[in-house]
Amino acid sequence: MADQENSAPGSQADKPLDFIRQIVTQHQQQGGQRVITRFPPEPNGYLHIGHAKSICLNFGIAQEFSGQCHLRMDDTNPTKEEQEYIQSIQEDVRWLGFDWGQHYYHASDYFAQLYDWAILLIEAGKAYVDDQSAEEIRINRGTLTDPGRNSPFRGRPIQENLELFSAMREGAFPDGSKVLRAKIDMASPNLNLRDPVMYRILHASHPHAGNSWCIYPMYDWAHGQSDWIEGITHSICTLEFENHRPLYDWFVESLIAAGAQVPKVGYRPHQYEFARLELTYTLLSKRKLLELVKSDVVRGWDDPRMPTICGYRRRGYTPQAIRNFVTEVGVGKFNSTIDIGRLENALRDDLNRRASRRMAVLQPIKIIIDNYPENQVEQMEAANNPEDPSAGTRLIPFSREVYIEADDFRETPPPKYFRLAPGQEVRLRSAYWIRCTHVDKDSAGNITAIHCTYDPQTRGGSNPPDGRKVKGTIHWVSAAHAISAEVRLYDHLFTAADPSDVPPGKDWKVNLNPQSETVIAAAKLEPSLNDSPVGTSFQFERLGYFCVDRDSQPSRLVFNRSVSLKDSWAKEQKRK
Repeated sequence: MADQENSAPGSQADKPLDFIRQIVTQHQQQGGQRVITRFPPEPNGYLHIGHAKSICLNFGIAQEFSGQCHLRMDDTNPTKEEQEYIQSIQEDVRWLGFDWGQHYYHASDYFAQLYDWAILLIEAGKAYVDDQSAEEIRINRGTLTDPGRNSPFRGRPIQENLELFSAMREGAFPDGSKVLRAKIDMASPNLNLRDPVMYRILHASHPHAGNSWCIYPMYDWAHGQSDWIEGITHSICTLEFENHRPLYDWFVESLIAAGAQVPKVGYRPHQYEFARLELTYTLLSKRKLLELVKSDVVRGWDDPRMPTICGYRRRGYTPQAIRNFVTEVGVGKFNSTIDIGRLENALRDDLNRRASRRMAVLQPIKIIIDNYPENQVEQMEAANNPEDPSAGTRLIPFSREVYIEADDFRETPPPKYFRLAPGQEVRLRSAYWIRCTHVDKDSAGNITAIHCTYDPQTRGGSNPPDGRKVKGTIHWVSAAHAISAEVRLYDHLFTAADPSDVPPGKDWKVNLNPQSETVIAAAKLEPSLNDSPVGTSFQFERLGYFCVDRDSQPSRLVFNRSVSLKDSWAKEQKRK
């Protein structure tokens, strides 16, 4: 693979110079070394839309400043990490349009180095083995207003700590019986500096390191040192890690004082924090997303309702739309929640330019054109994409019986209703003008067919020579040529703009939207949609943008609605 600068989309010129880019610009102007960033996810779940912001920022900066971006799995917890997650992370980063080249790493690659450095800190009197339980450590840590209490094992002799830590490494003790802690300050106002745990005992197989270890470094110990080992010049994190920065600095400074040698000629990393991405009607907690998967509330991590990158991909979002959205939102220093409508608009803008138009009827009702020849079939020409003349045209079969949307007919129309009604005339898009004459009903009074006449002089939807006007244009599908498909309509997964806003005593899932998915079993589609490849997006005229789902089979097409043509969901909520 090529280095990042040769493979990522976008350029510095078409992005705002946010505060992070200002810092990197100053770094270069002052003669700093080549810019090296990293995207360091924990492989304990699938990436979500919040990660997309970090991916675009870290890889984007590397490309814009002729640097490189590393992809590193911060894999320090084998009980929650899986190879499935590792593979999905790589796939998602590539799908967004970025490539790490030869710079793919694991924090677990540095376990031996981290262990040796931990010994250096013990020898320097800056780390000790603690026999307290996790609960005792938590209680003695103190609170934001009360200082912590020293562990009774804090004064252990250095040699005893070295021997115990070595025995921990050799598997001499059971899980949870001992930990290695940094010796900093139990009275620090920053809780992260109150003798944080560096290692715990876990007799568990690691998805990357295998069974080589039974002690594992804590994230805060491994993360900053991994940046140092790799020579990261700009460690870009979200704001929740701001209070961790003094700890990362303490570790580096203490290791330098203890004589640590960095494997690479590295620039000492400095952490910069930016506001994470939060969206309305969206939950980005990996723990809660995993619960939705395990409890079968959704069909999996890639369910189109999930805010995971693979979920958006399956729903029909494009990498261009997500990158454009992230750029438009920008990089700031203060947390805020972005209206999900901005993400949806980014997709509409992108698909409007690239998606071919097709006609589909989701709730079909049959039209019989009584004065149209029974066995006649005409091919009507329609533009594939009015926004892109180079997309050309296609032919759509037209016959005596067609399907229209049930909502496009009213037997007793309300005022200013311009679609089909008794005695009322409408245009069938790219076909003819038709006028309703009467309807057929079953014994229960339900309409089974609508009878119409057509005007042969309006072929292609053109205006008739007598100068009369029509205000309504509706879509249709030839009944004789239509293909059936399953269509899945999606709304927000949660009914509350802030899904975490839960009444006292209620489970967090109380805000789940029971109507987040509606399945239409037998929609009718124009025949050109047959054999459409999985992942292909179309605009179903007047209905929205739809994508071929991976559940599709040659005998059974399945489409997901990616987004409506406008924010109809928000308007519906206002009406309620």
